Amino acid sequence: MIDTDVLLKAYRLMCMAQEMAATYENNRSVCKYVHSTSRGHEAIQLAAAFHLLPCDFASPYYRDESLLLGLGFTPFELMLQLLAKGGDIFTGGREYYSHPNFRGAGKPTIIHQSSATGMQAIPSTGIGQGIQYLETIGSSLLKRGSRGEAPVVLCSLGDTCMTEGEVSEALQFAVLKKLPVIYLVQDNGWGISVRAAESRVSDAYDYAAAFTGIGRLRIDGSSFEDSYEAMGRVVGAVRDSRAPFLVHARVPLLGHHTSGVRKETYRSREDLDQDTARDPIPLLRRGLLERGVSESRLSADREDARSQVVKHFAAAVASPDPDPGSVSDFVFVPVPPAVNKECGERHPAGRGEKILMVDAALFAIREIMEEYPEAVLYGQDVGRRLGGVFRETATLAEQFGDHRVFNTAIQEAYIIGSTAGMSATGVKPIVEIQFADYIYPGFNQLVTEISKSCYLSCGKFPVQSLIRIPVGAYGGGGPYHSGSIETTLLSVKGIKVVCPSNAADMKGLMKAAFLDPNPVIMLEHKGLYWGKIPGAEEAKAPEPSRDYIVPLGQARIVQEASADKVVSGESCCLVTYGMGVYWAKAACRDFPGQVEIIDLRTLYPLDEELIYATVKKHGKCLVLTEEPQNNSFAEALAGRISRHCWRSLDAPAEALGALDLPAVPMNLCLEKAMLPGPEKVAVAIGNLLSQ
Repeated sequence: MIDTDVLLKAYRLMCMAQEMAATYENNRSVCKYVHSTSRGHEAIQLAAAFHLLPCDFASPYYRDESLLLGLGFTPFELMLQLLAKGGDIFTGGREYYSHPNFRGAGKPTIIHQSSATGMQAIPSTGIGQGIQYLETIGSSLLKRGSRGEAPVVLCSLGDTCMTEGEVSEALQFAVLKKLPVIYLVQDNGWGISVRAAESRVSDAYDYAAAFTGIGRLRIDGSSFEDSYEAMGRVVGAVRDSRAPFLVHARVPLLGHHTSGVRKETYRSREDLDQDTARDPIPLLRRGLLERGVSESRLSADREDARSQVVKHFAAAVASPDPDPGSVSDFVFVPVPPAVNKECGERHPAGRGEKILMVDAALFAIREIMEEYPEAVLYGQDVGRRLGGVFRETATLAEQFGDHRVFNTAIQEAYIIGSTAGMSATGVKPIVEIQFADYIYPGFNQLVTEISKSCYLSCGKFPVQSLIRIPVGAYGGGGPYHSGSIETTLLSVKGIKVVCPSNAADMKGLMKAAFLDPNPVIMLEHKGLYWGKIPGAEEAKAPEPSRDYIVPLGQARIVQEASADKVVSGESCCLVTYGMGVYWAKAACRDFPGQVEIIDLRTLYPLDEELIYATVKKHGKCLVLTEEPQNNSFAEALAGRISRHCWRSLDAPAEALGALDLPAVPMNLCLEKAMLPGPEKVAVAIGNLLSQ
């Protein structure tokens, strides 16, 4: 039997949530930002919260204010976010109401929460993946309860989002790997104005039956007593079994979908009355009266809740707005000083033999995994047997074990999004998307979760994630294995993008990218991997030392123009990266001493200082890319150069890229016709020098 004190605590918090919702509704002009409340969902949310420990992790969704109250957050703390105030402990006024994140003592850890429905399922499952790995290696990074309890993850979802493909990816991985994740699905029968019968063929409980091995439970989420007992059993089972569980809780929706989408615009009076009859607050009140709790005690608790809400709301309204000067804070967290400068030896004595770029990546990851036990590597076909479709991870699973280097299903969203959860546990993931053309299923997680996490958590949850992506066209790879995607990636703020052109930079940038506490995408031109392309032999280089680091944001001059050509005004600057370095070098043979070549190495952050200084030195500039030219990163950079260096330019900076086609054609002749090879680059250089 549940202790009466637990029921009274739940009743007080339910009254508080009800008063908060009424206060927001009665002060709509003040509560101007869009928000949702938990009215109708209070019982299951509080029941879940009461069973979580500080060692656990929680991922609430935007209707989970009662869950947050149950975890110990005050109305004042929640209201600061509601009103987007500067003192908002979660996001500093950057996020909607009930979009928390928390890292501290006394409460479960809450990673960054987005508004996109269902998107939290993958990062939350990634947390479970991280917990399991830390348990496997016996890491001191793993937090346990005061009595040694093993941590669990609670992922809260609405039933409508179960139709999202990314939820399926999360469930698939959780069941396959037996992760300690509880998926709490709150089903109020609505998806904004869409009824369940209109949008899905089964509820979450029936849907989960397809994932053999997941525990399932269907409960009445409007009954606190039933919910509390059920969640106690489920949390205990997952703590012990370390296997996933799904709880499907039916609840009424008593509030609006959001303050901006009003219930009366699409719900009938009969429908609203039916849900009101299932209001968790009077249900719990009746139960307490039956236990002998006095009417006066319950009335006093309600009045106390009301007075607290009034006091907290007034204090929140009076709180200052954020400082506008803080708007650009926390896009990234600072990089350790040791990673901000080039160190180690690029050409160590005694290492005359040149290695391939693909081996430089392999050697770098091997050294990383030897030094950092929290490093793991996963993706499609990167594990035992194949070791990557380009053999870029060969032998690593054999050396470090299948728990550290392993294959995933074809789940680009999971591969990328899980790194947010892994990183939050202290695990350092290195993941691979097999080809650039297949990044797009994972783009939602990259944009919605990974890129925004640091900014919207005020730096509490940067995602330390190294994402490797083979790019580029060569040898008839065709429309779906030849893409260059840097412009698409660079349109996303909150991530860093690097693109090495040779083995030495591959190793140095790989080390820097891994040690950077922010998300880094490494674009690796597969045409340079094996050094087989004519003219690209210099992609091979002696292996740098173990401690070699190339800091992100530092470009390199790979070919200088002669001083006499510069003085006479017969020189130009060519800015490029990746395969463009070798096209540029080949084209320059017709212009001896006249072309200075910058290899950007990092596309964001960009070494603007070196670029602008070099452009001003020559007065002429060409930016070269493999991407289709129009609206590309290269064109944008050429425009930026023209604006910053116009006093020193003899002509506007030019850009040269591939033809503006939707895909790289398969036929080798057509592929060559599309790409900006050495011949086209030579023509562009000649035109530039003639100005």
